[in-house]
Amino acid sequence: MDVNMSFSQDMDDEYEKLIRRMNPPRVVIDNDSCKKATVIRVDSANEYGILLEVVQILTDLDLTITKAYISSDGGWFMDVFNVTDQDGNKVTDEVVLDYIQKSLGPEACFSTSLRSVGVIPSTDSTLIELTGCDRPGLLSELTAVLTHLKCNVLNAEVWTHNTRAAAVMEVTDDLTGSAVSDPERLSRIKSLLRNVLKGSNTPKEAKTVVSHGEVHTDRRLHQMMFEDRDYENRVVDDDLSSNVQDERQRPDVCVDNWLDKDYSVVTVRCKDRPKLLFDTVCTLTDMQYVVFHGSVDTEGTEAFQEYYVRHIDGSPVKSEAEKQRIIQCLEAAIKRRVSEGLKLELCTTDRVGLLSNVTRIFRENSLTVTRAEVKTKGGKALNTFYVSDASGYSIDAKTIDSIRQTIGQTILKVKSKPREQQQREKPSSQESPTRFLFGGLFKSKSFVNFGLVRSYS
Repeated sequence: MDVNMSFSQDMDDEYEKLIRRMNPPRVVIDNDSCKKATVIRVDSANEYGILLEVVQILTDLDLTITKAYISSDGGWFMDVFNVTDQDGNKVTDEVVLDYIQKSLGPEACFSTSLRSVGVIPSTDSTLIELTGCDRPGLLSELTAVLTHLKCNVLNAEVWTHNTRAAAVMEVTDDLTGSAVSDPERLSRIKSLLRNVLKGSNTPKEAKTVVSHGEVHTDRRLHQMMFEDRDYENRVVDDDLSSNVQDERQRPDVCVDNWLDKDYSVVTVRCKDRPKLLFDTVCTLTDMQYVVFHGSVDTEGTEAFQEYYVRHIDGSPVKSEAEKQRIIQCLEAAIKRRVSEGLKLELCTTDRVGLLSNVTRIFRENSLTVTRAEVKTKGGKALNTFYVSDASGYSIDAKTIDSIRQTIGQTILKVKSKPREQQQREKPSSQESPTRFLFGGLFKSKSFVNFGLVRSYS
């Protein structure tokens, strides 16, 4: 039985390779047709998950996707992306443009490694995944345990949402500078970290995974929080004003069925921000929905997304419960990366225990970390923290001044509050689920009139 299944899978893989040889991907990068953005067109044989892979590559290059046109009906995948760099300019860096060509073009046909950008190395470090109940000082306690166990945190991402916390950490042995390989020591690390995560009285189980595998950090965090069901509503003792503010910032997600075409139409309206498209496409993919057509647009600070989807089994949304689950999961995916609190950036020479010391100082000053990005490059620690007052009050400027004096005025800098925190304005008008490109799309029998794409740019 197993032999037959293995043989069948090998045959499927060979068939996919044959299709790719016959229809190699084509990437066109156009810096002329659009005044404000670089237009990237990707044509390829269609396969499940390819949209996420393309968006992931562009996002990991820190490119901003301002518009997108998606079509993957049938056996062919045709997407157009308008992208800019972080400063809002066209992409002109030849190294970046060459990387896009190699990562999405014919050279990437048979190399899955090129399809995963920004992965954590597996040979020289140990990967730790943590999921548990969020509480003030949690990151400080976790990093203190790692320092005590002679582990140095090289890179880490920490997200919090809806009373839950998830983290992916890349650590090395303090003495050898390489991965922690001793099974007994790995077991002790896992056990002690789980005890810290269980510190709060909660019915939810804390999870700790230690491995040497490769992972795309952002996608893995989405998967971890999805598996932890952070999208479920929870009763939190917030005051009325907090609930009203949360409602104002809530993304507007709608799901309707287009029965004539057997599609479900998913629309998203929310405040625009970096990596928004990745977060929504990642969630739909992990929920096993296929995007057949889609349109993405940004107007000022507002983002509009529309997807025509079916479940991987070929069916549209079948029930109200399924519809509500999609809405909840997309709302959660959008809000996980919305950074509440004051943004602090730390840049200094890396050393063992640095992260533990900094987060301890935050905790001692009644600050809690809502999100963190920890990076080490060339012996330098480049860390970003989003912090808020543990009691829910506004952060006192004197507290920040005291923290900066303790850590170092030139080492720790205060950045402006993230734009995601600004109050979201409601759209001025209510429009139909098909307000975007696809109002008359299906009147055409095929996509051979691809002049649509040029006008869209």
